[in-house]
Amino acid sequence: MEQARQLCLRLLTGRPRTRVQLAEAMSRRGIPDDAVAAVLARFTEVGLIDDAAFARAWVESRHHGRGLARRALSAELKQRGVDGQDISAAVRALDPADEIATARRLVAKGLAASRGKPLPTRIRRLVGLLARKGYPAPIAYRVVREALDQEGVDAAAAGIDLDDMALTIADGDADPA
Repeated sequence: MEQARQLCLRLLTGRPRTRVQLAEAMSRRGIPDDAVAAVLARFTEVGLIDDAAFARAWVESRHHGRGLARRALSAELKQRGVDGQDISAAVRALDPADEIATARRLVAKGLAASRGKPLPTRIRRLVGLLARKGYPAPIAYRVVREALDQEGVDAAAAGIDLDDMALTIADGDADPA
């Protein structure tokens, strides 16, 4: 039991971890299940393990630090063993307007880097950037269209209808860029 307690304390000293992450680490070290359960219960009771707080902090950090959207954040938390209710509560706390503003910042950075490339390439790269960050296709296409409009690029004049692409993808008729 002391070995389990020491391992948990050492792991929690480096960075916050979920209950599942700690349980897996102890199991890998061959710590008996009853000791794992007892240590996890005690650490949860005294507040050293709090998956809901972990999820809230994770969402805040990863959204502002890496620009991840709700879908990507949910997937990361699920990978780390956070309960579905804790995940839902944490991602619900993310303001939709803040999420859109973050998408706009990401596209603004990518837009500058893609100048000089053909328009379809720019669009594909920008929408792909947002897709990798977990943004839904309709939001990605809308933000890219807005950014191109602000830059004075008329995608429709080039025969590219970003609004139609977003609707087509949202309906499941095509693959995202």
